[in-house]
Amino acid sequence: MDAAALKVAADTVWVLITAFLVFWMNAGFALLESGLCQSKNAVNILAKNFIVFAISSLAFWFVGFGMMFGDGNAFVGLNGWLLAGVDNSPAMAADYKGVFTSLNWTGVPLEAKFFFQLVFAGTAATIVSGAVAERIRFISFIVFSFVLVAVIYPIAGHWCWGGGFLATAAQGSKAFFRDFAGSTVVHSIGGWAAIAGVMILGPRNGKYRKDGSVQPIPGHSMALATLGTFILWLGWFGFNPGSTMAADVAGIASVALNTNMAAAAGCLSATAVAWKVLGKPDLSMILNGTLAGLVAITAPCYWVGPGSSIIIGLLAGVLVVFGVLFFDRIHLDDPVGALSVHLLNGIFGTLCVGLFASRNDVAGLFFGGGATQLLIQIKGALAVGAFVFAVSAACWLLIKVTLGIRVSPEEELEGLDKGEHGMEAYPDISFIASLTRSDGQGARP
Repeated sequence: MDAAALKVAADTVWVLITAFLVFWMNAGFALLESGLCQSKNAVNILAKNFIVFAISSLAFWFVGFGMMFGDGNAFVGLNGWLLAGVDNSPAMAADYKGVFTSLNWTGVPLEAKFFFQLVFAGTAATIVSGAVAERIRFISFIVFSFVLVAVIYPIAGHWCWGGGFLATAAQGSKAFFRDFAGSTVVHSIGGWAAIAGVMILGPRNGKYRKDGSVQPIPGHSMALATLGTFILWLGWFGFNPGSTMAADVAGIASVALNTNMAAAAGCLSATAVAWKVLGKPDLSMILNGTLAGLVAITAPCYWVGPGSSIIIGLLAGVLVVFGVLFFDRIHLDDPVGALSVHLLNGIFGTLCVGLFASRNDVAGLFFGGGATQLLIQIKGALAVGAFVFAVSAACWLLIKVTLGIRVSPEEELEGLDKGEHGMEAYPDISFIASLTRSDGQGARP
């Protein structure tokens, strides 16, 4: 095997291993979301997190991948449906670009490129699950997830990663929209789709009192939520370093270190702020602070150093605590804090490229690069946000007037596990309770 073939082999193994890590993040989301919600809805949340990757796999293969990475115009890809088309084929002339020009910078096989991008698309859809938890109809979530991965995510992703208008430098300039691993493309897109759904769904019954104050609805298992967050932290070492899509040892090491330092800093700052503001070091805030640091470092991780990564993480941890309190104040009910983690910190992380970049030929505002890159990042974040929110809201509204979007008040009270799935995550609890009710003396089996 010559050196070129050996490099392709090493790159392919690296891309696939990191894709497997990102796939495993589905387990993290499932545990985190189910743990932060009530036990009567655990099956429903687990089912959503499981089925969403199956939906994403088919939607992205049928149409999404081609719309995102296929050659087309500045707004959408128009080639490569069903993975049809040549990509870096050795049988073609050296200058032949195939129909996936935007991915020709990495020489791994097309199937590896597809699978790596698929797990990212699935992550964007999973983000929506937690924000709309405990009151959405299962079929409505399935339909929206398909539309998100087949159409909404790929179009916005094409703008940023597929050779669209945001990914193209202005004439005479090297500055263009940069998002290394998806603070905007994955996390903000998921967040904008989620906030549209939250607004149209409305809050859970009983979440806000008549006087407008918040009635906390605690999750049923902080153990599950904590384990889920650990899995997500691990998965991020595939998410960010894997986005090199090559076994670039220096790049991988730098990105992995930056990712970890931001997570650690976000964890600690969220702990401190929650302790000060809430009076106690709230574990849910500690977990979400860690995730906030991870989301915020996702865009700039290739262009910053560890010192900047720590600052980014510290700020992200502060932002997530006040974000959770803000969304509750305006009565946008998000059971797991997804809007604060993914939307707010996805936007923040995107802007951090224009503020903190100092490596790999990119300089941000704080490192002598001026405001050019920052303005481009703002433009990109606004363009993607406006598009995803508008189309997602239209899709949610269409689902609402056709299939219906929300379960009945009776089903919500009883729990979606029974109403939507005819089963429970913890049936022994209901069984014991039924025996207790049937025996006034509180008999136990």
